[in-house]
This record gives sequence, C-alpha cells and structure tokens, in this order.
Amino acid sequence: MQKILVVLALLATPALAVEPALRPSARLLFKHPALLQAGNCVAYEEGGSGWVMTDPVYYLKGKVVAAEVRTRHLGQCPLVPGKNMEQYSREEFNRQALAYPCVAEGVPERDEQIGMVRLSIDAWETPHAVRAANAGRLYRGMFIERKLEKGMEIELEADLLGTCKE
Repeated sequence: MQKILVVLALLATPALAVEPALRPSARLLFKHPALLQAGNCVAYEEGGSGWVMTDPVYYLKGKVVAAEVRTRHLGQCPLVPGKNMEQYSREEFNRQALAYPCVAEGVPERDEQIGMVRLSIDAWETPHAVRAANAGRLYRGMFIERKLEKGMEIELEADLLGTCKE
C-alpha cells in the first residue's frame, strides 16, 4: 500500500510543477473580480514620483470591456548593449514595453498566468517633453506606439489599473 502512495505522489509532482505561476495581476482578478467588471471606470497613471510632484501627472481613463486570466510565455527582455533604461530612445523603450512582462538575462523563460484587462479609452493626458520619451507608456498622445483615440481599446495588466477618481 505504501508503494502505491509513493508512486502516486511521484506521478502527481510533475503535474503540479507544470502549472504556470500567478502574477499579481492574475491574483487581483481572482480576489477582487468586482473591481474590474465590464463598464467600470478605470485609470492607468504615470508620473508624480518626484519630491515636488507626488500625484500622478499623466493618465488614461476608460471603461472596462473585459477582464481575463491568460497564460503567457515570458521570454527574455530585449536589451540594448551599453545602455540602461534611462538612456533608451523611444523606439528602444517601446520594444521593452511591448515585451513586458519578460525575464531578465540569465533567468530561464517560463509561462505565467496574467490578469489582463481590455479597456475602451475615454480621456488621457500625456507628456510631451523630450526627457519623457523613455519614462513611460504614455508619450505625445501615444500609448506605447499607438496614437490615442477616444473609444480605442487597449490591454493592460490588471494590477497597473486603479479605479477612477471622479
């Protein structure tokens, strides 16, 4: 009888190891599904991390269209040799943002479960200064590399969003 239990335990172990890990965005959808129901107003915010300007300065606001947990393969993050993130051009930054989430150099690629939210954009404010080109996803009326338009749909990880302050 003990041999059967040992064999069953050994057979079950690989099956458990294959299950993709949950990212914080997926856990959020499981723990608080009401926050991201279709029709709710959500906001993505950037900026305001300095000593003087502490409130977010740039934002997107929109309505949730759908939210789901999906498995995504996390590949290697694109690197630009000899540069750190603050030195990236806008194109280099966009390539990094589109690959995110990704794994650092030397870390094995893996699958993870990610909570994704599709939202329809209602309003936005983006930076225009050249120094903001590699500071975030919002820049000169764009979200990463797409021109922002009222009613357009984008997808973001659930943990990047907050409820609208109206």
